[in-house]
Amino acid sequence: MLDTTPLTRAVEHFADRLRAAPQSRLQRGAAAEALGLARELALRAQRLEDPLREPLEMPDAGMFAAADQITLAGNDLAVVLTTVDEVVDAVRVVEEAQKRAGV
Repeated sequence: MLDTTPLTRAVEHFADRLRAAPQSRLQRGAAAEALGLARELALRAQRLEDPLREPLEMPDAGMFAAADQITLAGNDLAVVLTTVDEVVDAVRVVEEAQKRAGV
């Protein structure tokens, strides 16, 4: 069984930082960055689960839901990853998004 702990930890860390961020930080782009990440992680998960199906886009549920959205999408992706390289790449994507979000 593939260890996806690095991905779930990275996602949880980013989500925790978003939850602790002031509203002004979320409004200045942190929430939008998190939504973009959630959409990317969800897209990857859907493509791995069913490559022939057109992926659905995660909706914008508002800035206060961004942390929950990346947690959901990250956990969904962790379930379907099959290689260490996929895990490493997903962690890199999460960490880069967190840096851009500034949290």
